[in-house]
Amino acid sequence: MATINISGNFWHISGDMTLSNVDDLLKQSMDMPANDQFEIDLSEVTAVDTATISLILEWIRRAKEQDTAIRFLNFPHNLISLANVYGVLDLIPQAGH
Repeated sequence: MATINISGNFWHISGDMTLSNVDDLLKQSMDMPANDQFEIDLSEVTAVDTATISLILEWIRRAKEQDTAIRFLNFPHNLISLANVYGVLDLIPQAGH
């Protein structure tokens, strides 16, 4: 199971971000902040798969629709590898990149 702890403009994701629970994560994230910017911390994400990439791209799309800057922090190494395989790493705004 994965959870999103939302504190103002900061989300902290923990647990598995896999096909079995991305729908739950999407539902938890329906109240995306409509502020100028927000950050999503992935430091406690334990497992990822292709559904993770889809969810991240959905969050980016929704942020763009709301004219909100989104930035991801602490990308797990396995997620970086997966995003590289699919050629989308450069589409994902990350801290320090």
